[in-house]
Amino acid sequence: MQILYPEIKPYAEHRLEVADNHDLYVEECGTPEGIPVIFIHGGPGAGCDNDHRRFFDPEKYRIVLFDQRGCGRSLPHASLEDNTSQYLVSDMEAIRVSLDIDRWMLFGGSWGSTLALLYAEAHPDNVMAMILRGIFLARQKDYDWLYKEGASLIYPDYWEDFKNHIPKNERDNLVDAYYKRLTGSDELARMSAAKAWSLWEARIATLHTNHKILEHFAAPHVALAIARIEAHYFANNCFIEDLDILNNIEKIKDIPGIIVHGRYDMICTLDNAHALQHAWPISELQIVRDAGHSAGEAGNIDALVRATRTMALRLEE
Repeated sequence: MQILYPEIKPYAEHRLEVADNHDLYVEECGTPEGIPVIFIHGGPGAGCDNDHRRFFDPEKYRIVLFDQRGCGRSLPHASLEDNTSQYLVSDMEAIRVSLDIDRWMLFGGSWGSTLALLYAEAHPDNVMAMILRGIFLARQKDYDWLYKEGASLIYPDYWEDFKNHIPKNERDNLVDAYYKRLTGSDELARMSAAKAWSLWEARIATLHTNHKILEHFAAPHVALAIARIEAHYFANNCFIEDLDILNNIEKIKDIPGIIVHGRYDMICTLDNAHALQHAWPISELQIVRDAGHSAGEAGNIDALVRATRTMALRLEE
């Protein structure tokens, strides 16, 4: 069983102004001469943490991490202005250019897998390989699973807490109801909704209860960014059409990839990964038999660390 690499610190930190109203935090770790890889965090709105550096051998990779618009150390916090999938793809390209990287590997999980696929389809010539985890294709049925009926049948107790935060007459569309509160002027209602939204996701993210993840998602700074930005994206269908990713998969047909997906992922169901691998046959699908959604679960860590080692060997050939 593989574990994360030892803790490391960035050798460079940057502030990248991508618009008059957005300033991104970007860091580089590992070795400057290594294989360039960008870590694309989930959410949207979750931001990066120190463990995200540790999926990669620091002697082989030049590891780039960034906090997407409105989250983590990027400013302004929890901002929804000019915050769309298309802007985030442009931000990634701006980071690549600013760091003078020719081609890089993409590593993304959950929403990070969505954004990685959107970026690769927009800029296939700039991508040498991808490692994706907990695939989210942003189809209508994927939103419905999480916010209408699906996960609710597996976790009816947690679902009851989530839906009961909203009055009965608004429960036909919980995403819109939460979005209304998360963007309202009542600060108390905003924070209460943020915690309820974030906690629903945290509770179902792992096969076994993980108190570290629960505490992280419940922290006010984190919860507000996750809830506001996720609700903003999901209320707008992530600013893409229902099957955009699969319909444009031909553009990445020659890019090698490894897909890691937990068998018991209750946030992004396994059929996302199954559909992606069938549409993208050059990729390999690894189903982790004893894991859910979180990248922090032992089975997912093992598969992801093995994947980064495998890709390093292939790309060094």
